[in-house]
Amino acid sequence: MSSPEQPIHLLLVDDLEENLLALEALLKREDVVCLKARSGDEALELLLIHDVALALVDVQMPGMDGFQLAEFMRGNVNARHVPIIFVTAGSADLQRRFRGYEAGAVDFIQKPIETDILRSKANVFIDLYRQRMEILAQRDELEAYANALRAADRRKNDFIAMLGHELRNPIMALRAGLQLLERQSDKNRKADIQARMEVQAHHLSRLIEDLLDVARIDQGKISLQRERVSLQSVIESAVDTSRPKIEAGAHDLTVALPSQPLWLEGDFTRLSQVVSNLLTNAAKYTPSEGQIRISADVVQDEVRIDIADNGVGVPHDMQGRIFDLFTQSKGPDDRSREGLGIGLALVKQLVEMHDGAVELASDGPGRGSCFTLRFPLAA
Repeated sequence: MSSPEQPIHLLLVDDLEENLLALEALLKREDVVCLKARSGDEALELLLIHDVALALVDVQMPGMDGFQLAEFMRGNVNARHVPIIFVTAGSADLQRRFRGYEAGAVDFIQKPIETDILRSKANVFIDLYRQRMEILAQRDELEAYANALRAADRRKNDFIAMLGHELRNPIMALRAGLQLLERQSDKNRKADIQARMEVQAHHLSRLIEDLLDVARIDQGKISLQRERVSLQSVIESAVDTSRPKIEAGAHDLTVALPSQPLWLEGDFTRLSQVVSNLLTNAAKYTPSEGQIRISADVVQDEVRIDIADNGVGVPHDMQGRIFDLFTQSKGPDDRSREGLGIGLALVKQLVEMHDGAVELASDGPGRGSCFTLRFPLAA
């Protein structure tokens, strides 16, 4: 199917080459391509390849005449919509006109052809074809938009279900802790319960902060407190923040950083949040006693940070949308139930606010993942 910007094809059918050349000269336009056929069979072959806006068909041709060609076109799903103007040298009596219109003709033109009349009629069908193509293009755009809305609605419903699940767990744990504290008299036992409640409260606070951060970024309400910060201090802070999650999974964490300081221009808290989110993500999607490695180096004028693990990996069909909001990779033990699917989306938004980029590399399920961060090196 032609788009509104592509040339429009007209089909000219006549057994005489000089007639075809004359018609082509009369209909010549920059946005029009004339397809010439010397027989009905040639015309049908061209109709199999091209979408045609108008066919000008000579009535009297050896073999398959114009009426027979029109009947074949009406039986062809690709050509039945093509308007046909018959070109005839003889007088078109009522019977011949009736047969022509019955075969699908929209008009008859007598030879010798009047140039202005032919051009005027052809322009009408060219404009109608353009309009039809524009309507079809708009239909396709609306269909794609509707599909996107349906997908967004499904993601929203999934997110609401996950949000309810994620908020319910810490709230129930806090309620249970309060009930235990009321009945508990042992000080050591109370301290243990309070510590567990603090963990749940921190988890609940982190979920809410991530939600608010996504909303703030979308509304343009986050402003970075830019300053000159060392990469080593950012990573040290991120490791400290994510250490409880790493230790809970009994993972082996390796940190490999250059000995000389590397400097960035950015918001220390947000940069630490980015690295911490990726470390926590690695711990979450890596089976117990896994391997996590964070390393950094300078590549040309950029700081490159790699956070790699030997965890569940990411399927190839998900790697292109892993940074989309509410998207989660499905692990074999369904680790995706933990979290709301906003961590990586938040990472991407914060990285881009620092004029950086984030990429994912994974060889597929069970092959681990490596997230690469790139930031401009401070002068």
